[in-house]
Amino acid sequence: MRGVVIEDGVEIPLLGGDVTEGLVRVGDTVRRPTDERSDFVRDLLQYLEKVGFEGAPRFLGVDSAGRQALTYVEGEVAGRPRPPWIADEERMISVARLLREYHEAVEGFGVPDTVPAPIEPPGLPALNDPPELIGHQDITPENVIFRDGRAYALIDFDLARPASRAREFVNLALWWGPLNDDADLDPAFRGVDRPRRCRILADTYGLADADRIRIVDLAIALGDRAWHSMKYRAETLGGGWQRMWTEGVGDTIRRRQSWLEANARTLTAALCG
Repeated sequence: MRGVVIEDGVEIPLLGGDVTEGLVRVGDTVRRPTDERSDFVRDLLQYLEKVGFEGAPRFLGVDSAGRQALTYVEGEVAGRPRPPWIADEERMISVARLLREYHEAVEGFGVPDTVPAPIEPPGLPALNDPPELIGHQDITPENVIFRDGRAYALIDFDLARPASRAREFVNLALWWGPLNDDADLDPAFRGVDRPRRCRILADTYGLADADRIRIVDLAIALGDRAWHSMKYRAETLGGGWQRMWTEGVGDTIRRRQSWLEANARTLTAALCG
């Protein structure tokens, strides 16, 4: 672990995230409040640096306020409102390539038994989806840094956890396919051929045939878990979770579930060729 970062300076709030609060930029660093997952994220980022993966922030230490200090990654982010290029296929392809590079880099980290589990409601049925690596699990447009029109880095590893490659692909396709009801699509995504885009993502990533067959069923199962988990976190944690629930994220998930069920055959046919 690197030494304590003692430099302070002008703090610029970093906005755009849904849940994490208190993020600020100080010079060329980002300061993040610590929680029960901070040590795990530190270890993960230090491992990625050790193996030479450039597409993630570097952990620098802690500052005088006890916050984690990470490098600030310069580049473009597709925040809200979404930029016109959000549906560009070449950018989408570069996100799939970056995710594959991340998986190749993180595979040697293994799947530690001590990874703090996400807060979920009791009684959720177990998924028949054994973890293979530490997935990022939050590949939203806000969490991908672009440089020169291609995905350069993943940021915000707060939701990183043990996951299968198929589960990571579901998260990738959810945001970049995108897998959603027409009413909830960004204007730039309306009218795009989503099954075709999912096939391009799968081919670019190199998704195994056995995983392609089960992607849609897994997406539906994960969507059901997401609805219950979001509701539970809104009720127990409040904050950004409560705000998202109040703004209708539960209804959005339900509409996505219906869209996935209606388009399951078309999506699976495209993925499997």
